[in-house]
Amino acid sequence: MTNTKLLFETVTLGTATVKNRVGLAPMTRTSATSEGLATDQMASYYTSFAQGGFGLIITEGIYPDDQYSQGYFNQPGLANKEQVRAWKKIVDSVHEADAKIFAQLMHAGALSQGNRFVKEAIAPSAVPPKGEQMEFYGGKGPFPIPKEASKEDITNVIKGFVESAQRAKAAGFDGVEIHGANGYILDQFLTDYTNQRTDEYGGSVENRIRLLIEVSKAVREAVGQDFTVGIRISQGKVNDNSHKWAGKAKEAEVIFGRLSEAGLDFIHVTEYEAWQPAFPEGEGTAATDSAFGDGRASLAALAKKYGKLPVITNGHLENPNTASEMIEKGEADMITLGKGALANHDWANKVKNGEPLAEFNPEKVLSPNAKIKEFEA
Repeated sequence: MTNTKLLFETVTLGTATVKNRVGLAPMTRTSATSEGLATDQMASYYTSFAQGGFGLIITEGIYPDDQYSQGYFNQPGLANKEQVRAWKKIVDSVHEADAKIFAQLMHAGALSQGNRFVKEAIAPSAVPPKGEQMEFYGGKGPFPIPKEASKEDITNVIKGFVESAQRAKAAGFDGVEIHGANGYILDQFLTDYTNQRTDEYGGSVENRIRLLIEVSKAVREAVGQDFTVGIRISQGKVNDNSHKWAGKAKEAEVIFGRLSEAGLDFIHVTEYEAWQPAFPEGEGTAATDSAFGDGRASLAALAKKYGKLPVITNGHLENPNTASEMIEKGEADMITLGKGALANHDWANKVKNGEPLAEFNPEKVLSPNAKIKEFEA
């Protein structure tokens, strides 16, 4: 049996030393006020995981500006001083429970389905997103066709991430996670079929990763070296779960390699099942042979190999043996839980004490009230 004690070693992410290798995954909740203010209910929610032994709390996606970034009504923001003050109460509460907390900064781009500031959405290109809006977050029907982002829009996207990161630091957060995953705007630039630009932000993977690198470098410069900065990366999206990078391992090498040079402190990867091969057998995974044995490496292993940074991994890791195995193999430095955490706010304490874990039951943990619906994203 895998040694689950590995989960309870300390881990360092930038300037943040976390007491164990168990984190709470970011999950959309839409339980802020209509003005984007974090609430007492949110404080109780996040603090409960800290009290349950989770060493790191990563917040739900927080919109960074008062322009195009908001994705859902009742989503919390870090776009003004009032929102900073509201978040500070949560940060202080989590710290009192002996956990670290990172703010996840998220610009929804074309997937926005509830923005109180503007009616239209922006994206790298005027391409309608796949799938339909999520009704339990107040959306309905197909996503509208977004406006292609101008150079000025791109500059404002970067500015929004920078200024919200500075606000997160002012609120007392231990770090920020730039949301570059799950189909939101930075991932839209990275994804071949949503990015049809012909300028320096489109075409090759080197160009499509450009905005993620520019955001990462700008945030790092703005917050200094004494504040942890990471990024979340995925292949799948909330509206396209099965997407895979066309260039397979070669594309992964470019993506993670470039991110390693951007001043980041960690890479957080998420897949449906974190331990599974990133790409189907025989589709360009031979590049991983030397580092991880059989040539069918997980996305976390690829991030570890090519990113050369601490890696957090996410995706159905509620089984402590599976979670520990990824750390034992050297594929990840930390794991985050979504559904497993919702079923067991004290997952870390239970595992540490050898107590049984509850199974995830949507009817028990997901309220029919859309304001407190939750999902891993």
